[in-house]
Amino acid sequence: MPKAKSTSEYDASKIRVLEGLDPVRKRPGMYIGSTDERGLHQLLIEITDNSVDEAIAGFAKNIWVKIHRDGQVSITDDGRGIPVTKHSSGVSALEVAMTKLHAGAKFDDTVYQASGGLHGVGASAVNALSSWMRVEVRRDNKLYAQEYKRGRPQFKVKELKGKELNASYSQKFHPNLKTGTTTIFIPNKKVFGKHDFSFAKIKSSLRERSYLLARLFCHLWDEETNIECHFYFDGGIQSLVRHLNRKKRPLHQPIYLSNQINDIGVEIALQYNDGFSENIKSFANVINTKDGGAHLTGFKMALTRVIKDYANKNKMSNEVIGEDLKEGLAAVVFVKMKPNNIQFESQTKTKLNNPEAQSAVFSVMKEGLEIYLEEHPREARRIMEKAFLAARARLAARAARETVIRKTAFGGTSLPGKLADCQETDPKKSELYIVEGDSAGGSAKQARDRKFQAILPIGGKILNTERARLDKIINFQELRDLIIALGMGVGESLKPEKLRYHRIIIMVDADVDGEHIATLLLTFFYRHLQSIIKNNHLYIAMPPLYKIQVGKEIYYAYNEKEKDEFIRKKENKKISIQRYKGLGEMNPKQLWETTMNPKIRILKQIIIEDATQADEVFTTLMGKEVPPRRRFIQTHAKMATIDI
Repeated sequence: MPKAKSTSEYDASKIRVLEGLDPVRKRPGMYIGSTDERGLHQLLIEITDNSVDEAIAGFAKNIWVKIHRDGQVSITDDGRGIPVTKHSSGVSALEVAMTKLHAGAKFDDTVYQASGGLHGVGASAVNALSSWMRVEVRRDNKLYAQEYKRGRPQFKVKELKGKELNASYSQKFHPNLKTGTTTIFIPNKKVFGKHDFSFAKIKSSLRERSYLLARLFCHLWDEETNIECHFYFDGGIQSLVRHLNRKKRPLHQPIYLSNQINDIGVEIALQYNDGFSENIKSFANVINTKDGGAHLTGFKMALTRVIKDYANKNKMSNEVIGEDLKEGLAAVVFVKMKPNNIQFESQTKTKLNNPEAQSAVFSVMKEGLEIYLEEHPREARRIMEKAFLAARARLAARAARETVIRKTAFGGTSLPGKLADCQETDPKKSELYIVEGDSAGGSAKQARDRKFQAILPIGGKILNTERARLDKIINFQELRDLIIALGMGVGESLKPEKLRYHRIIIMVDADVDGEHIATLLLTFFYRHLQSIIKNNHLYIAMPPLYKIQVGKEIYYAYNEKEKDEFIRKKENKKISIQRYKGLGEMNPKQLWETTMNPKIRILKQIIIEDATQADEVFTTLMGKEVPPRRRFIQTHAKMATIDI
């Protein structure tokens, strides 16, 4: 009997060469970030941004996106059209662009002065991860096409004539276009599962690009619902800043700065409002750099320098630091760079790494803002007063925080008395339940697994942190206890790596009051401890609404639909139904079985899908302005349920 080959053997036979688009199919996350709903939409973004690049170059004025009933999605532009002539490799340039990694015109600065494409893998990666794709190109008064299955061409690029021309997608929907490219594809269900395209997500993405490129028309249509929307903004990023502040009270008109520094185009728009939160967006070649990078660093450095210099020159208080200048600031930082030079952290392009972008933005921001403050003394005074108020609040918050630290130190304990901590010291294995009310907190303390579950009861209504500065927040007992329990600090002392629990669970009653408390807690986390959400540490527990008993059989229903379905299945049997109005009505055993047992509990993870929309919702629901909140309630009243 031959000896089995050891699994630990490492020789030449273990080396695999992935050719063509195989690397994308083998490791899709490396190219599009993930294979969940976010990754699915990244496919659309990659193709859309190819059309946007044509607009940046000045050749496209329209982009059409259509969501089709059969799972297809199509993107059309009126740009130059992908070249279809023979490439040096022996096949059409279109086929090279769609089937070869690191192939594209964006490596050549003479074709695109700025683009969202970087590594030449966008379109080919989408092709590799689609079960079917078709590209139609209009050039030289002719229409060409090629189809692919799982990235493999089904025929050579050909000119469409006669019946094929009349049946083509381009001829059917865009017969008047003289030039342009249409891409139609179906994502591979084996890769993305049952995820579908979201009209709302695509709408947000197109709106964002329309803001960045003034006078670009973006059109979106959903075939299933027959809903369509169109975007066009004359003001560019100034319009975007106005949109960010549209439900707040701006202190001045948007400040717009732009210049070209060493082949780097810089555009900046900023506007302060009377709120306490910041909302800064950064972009590099229309890519939303959600994790910031060099350009954002340059902006913040220049803002701090200019404000401090202005304060010194006018003999004002000089206690202002960068942290104070974020309060109530809405801003957009947009840089355009040659595709050969731009350096992102990865193909998903969430962080810009170019140091020269930092110096370019710093230069434009410093010079432009200095001139603005000198020429607009009234607006300058409002901005300075806003910064000074924030500085005083920060110093007051520091004093309150130091008082808390001194008290806990002299009191002999560093944790709140209400906290029932867990035995586990590894944050990755520990979880904290924030529980509404002392009664439910008592049940949770008895129900929990002491090894890894900690309990912190929260009594009464929580402070609305949307309308409060940090000093007031730290002096609010319930929130101070929560900050101390979490261990990561807040404000200028924030250290996310010090977080004591990597699963933080909000557990409130399944009624209107419980939802209100959950919203107040979510506002606090979003505004002051956002890293907890971004690092996927925040959850909401889902307690059952009903306990249903049939004989000795007990069933828990988490919503009305589950209850009705269970009752339907148990027709003609004696059924006992108990409606839970609060967590305190459950005994510890029931609370463990339904809401705290990791094996069977239901948790909703809190994530930020659209930062602009999230900011707008918190501002609307929890902010000072009543009219936007009234409009929101009136608009969504039909979606509400009455809690009796």
